[in-house]
Amino acid sequence: MTQRLHTLGVAVIGTGKMGADHVRRIQEVTSGARVTAVVDVDAERAKSVAARVDGCTVHTDPAAAMAAADVDAVIVASPGPAHEAALLAAFEHDLPVLCEKPLTPDAASALRVLEAEQKLGRRRVQVGFMRRYDAEYMKLKSLLETGQLGRPLMLHNRHRNVASPPGWTSEMLINDSVTHEMDVTRWLLGHEITAVTVLTPTPSDNAPDGIRDPQFVVFETDGGAIVDVEIYVNCGFGYQVQAEVVCERGTARVGDGHALVTNAAGRWGGIIAQDYIERFADAYDREVQAWVDATRRGEVTGPSAWDGYAVAAVCEAGVRALEEGSRVAVELVDKPPLYAN
Repeated sequence: MTQRLHTLGVAVIGTGKMGADHVRRIQEVTSGARVTAVVDVDAERAKSVAARVDGCTVHTDPAAAMAAADVDAVIVASPGPAHEAALLAAFEHDLPVLCEKPLTPDAASALRVLEAEQKLGRRRVQVGFMRRYDAEYMKLKSLLETGQLGRPLMLHNRHRNVASPPGWTSEMLINDSVTHEMDVTRWLLGHEITAVTVLTPTPSDNAPDGIRDPQFVVFETDGGAIVDVEIYVNCGFGYQVQAEVVCERGTARVGDGHALVTNAAGRWGGIIAQDYIERFADAYDREVQAWVDATRRGEVTGPSAWDGYAVAAVCEAGVRALEEGSRVAVELVDKPPLYAN
């Protein structure tokens, strides 16, 4: 007789754009889970989100929500600087966590989280690098794992946004956008990134004053591959994410966005997504469902705290490369036993 798994009670920390979308997702899309608590320093915003969920409690303190009897797991969707405290509190309550990227905003704090989880002796954290759950990227990963294209030599990435949000800086192109390509590179190729170089053309007239946009970022890896990323966060026309792997015996590309092509009035064309939530809606759905399913089985899968730490270290090298105009080596500690595989 198959054991019936109980419905997972989830506390969502942070009720901004991403957190509110996760609340909606769990209530409307995900099976096996329900939102039992929301947390935000803005109590009124949290109340407005909780009002749409029967039985959902509201908190301004993450630790108070985690102590509730009906909370079995946590989604951290608060701003990056608040992640470390929330993660350490979750460890104290032995709660599994889906933590939106970044794990933390810098390598030193990410290492503290890594070490705290290591002391527990088991994984508690899945980091929200959702591209690993995108159907196209998953097909590309599977193809590369077959080896039929041979060894990956180069990886070309394009990452474009309609416009940067208010308050963005040149460094945030690295820390908030290229961070995804850092994880994708490590995941697709199975390599660690060893050095970063950032080149910048004359900024686009679309970019706000003072922002160096676009940027051309180059990674070197310990597997001998070269990776480039065009990051352009004020392109004006849409949200695009594309990747092409060049291997010894062929190439493979994802992200062309040609699922629907229209022919009418003497023109052909399609629709370009306008933001990441639209483009990666299915990936987010798949990511959260995978996290819920694993958690209900008593497991933690997906991108680990090590992955979050490694990306934080690459981000720091990338920001230095941008500021100094030079190649900067990535500094990583030795991988702890908990993340050996």
